[in-house]
Amino acid sequence: MGDKLTHLDEAGRARMVDVGEKAVTQRVAIAEGRVRMRAETLELALKGDAKKGDVRAVAEIAGLMGGKRTAELIPLCHPIALSSLRVSIEPDASLPGFVLTATAKTTGQTGVEMEALTAVSVAALAIYDMLKAADRGMTIEGVRLLAKSGGASGDWKAEGA
Repeated sequence: MGDKLTHLDEAGRARMVDVGEKAVTQRVAIAEGRVRMRAETLELALKGDAKKGDVRAVAEIAGLMGGKRTAELIPLCHPIALSSLRVSIEPDASLPGFVLTATAKTTGQTGVEMEALTAVSVAALAIYDMLKAADRGMTIEGVRLLAKSGGASGDWKAEGA
């Protein structure tokens, strides 16, 4: 990892990084997060009794939509053509809550870490929105990059992932 911030120019002003000279490579990023809630709230979500509909299905779609719109949400982020974006939301009674995972793929000159992270974040927010009437104490936690591959910096994997 370099010791300088890539989104700042020599004068310290914000800029979009020029990726024009970078090699086109296959790039993959995997992100995760969790939404922790009361056991009764998880049960409600899994039964499909939430007033706003199927929590997991809606949140997965929200995550996909968010990941696709990352460049509109994150300043200086390049708009990229995703070749694949998958969002998975699985119940975990030990939390209790849901574990969210997003895998983003592209073939291009810049990575897809932000798309994967945005997809997880938006999906988590959708879960909160759909279940807040039953449990305002839910927490969104642990949103992080698990792994990335491709590009000049090569592969990276989070410790313990």
